[in-house]
Amino acid sequence: MLTRNEGLPFNTKYFDFININRSAIERRVSTLTGRRSVKKEFQAAWLLKAISMIDLTTLAGDDTRGNVLRLCEKAKNPVRKDILKSLNMQDANLTTGAVCVYHTLIPFAKEALKGTSIPIAAVSTGFPAGKISLEEKLTEIKKSVAAGATEIDIVISRDLVLESKWQELYNEIRLCREACGEAHMKTILATGEIPTYTKVAKASWVAMMAGSDFIKTSTGKESVNATLAISLVMIRCIRDYYELTGCKIGYKPAGGIQKAKQALDYLILVKEELGNDWLTPELFRFGASSLLGDIERQLEHYVTGRYSASFRHPMA
Repeated sequence: MLTRNEGLPFNTKYFDFININRSAIERRVSTLTGRRSVKKEFQAAWLLKAISMIDLTTLAGDDTRGNVLRLCEKAKNPVRKDILKSLNMQDANLTTGAVCVYHTLIPFAKEALKGTSIPIAAVSTGFPAGKISLEEKLTEIKKSVAAGATEIDIVISRDLVLESKWQELYNEIRLCREACGEAHMKTILATGEIPTYTKVAKASWVAMMAGSDFIKTSTGKESVNATLAISLVMIRCIRDYYELTGCKIGYKPAGGIQKAKQALDYLILVKEELGNDWLTPELFRFGASSLLGDIERQLEHYVTGRYSASFRHPMA
């Protein structure tokens, strides 16, 4: 069960002092891949764990009922049975962490996932730009929850971050949190459209104070999406919030994470900065579509010693 964050009353004292050293952040992540390497059966184990933390996503303009049904089948059976048998994981009931779709496609996902415990996540609040009124955002959230979504990925009004209107941003996210009801809320910062790491950190704090259960990097539609540097900034905010409140906030990097090696880098970063408690679907998710195919391909290589063609491991 995902943790819930009740938030804090708005107070700028929690983030006024923040001033991120960009060079230090980028220097830290530049050494990550050189210092840590996971091989053989350990790599296979980490990749299987990564699968359990994927929000398997389709957010294309040409999505149909058929696309969603195929996506959900892949979420229920993310790795070929012969590969799982070779790994002695055939009885592990491995699934992805969730399925993420547009609001209008929730009924199809609900139909396909009936009888499973896989959550349905819906992007909301005028995704991806968020350029609709607050009233429309709240209505969209409530409709998604009523349709069967148990997780809501909202987008913030980026202009509030750019203009440092932190109280207004807090109020907006707080109202979205209330509209979610029992559904868990992931707040997308769209970090590729935020010019400084300092503003990313402050936006992260406001989102957590306002009751976000997860903070998420990107919609996947920006020119720059998840990066290790941005992730380091955000997860250190999560760590500080936990030290202050005792509440564990989830983290979701999204957009551009397509390779198994990238997934391992993010998992290692989270392990080093937040610890093993965050290496669960309850507190960490990848927002991805093609990542699963490459992970399955790497697992087959581990089992057979040969790389198969990528088309043999389609997302859905």
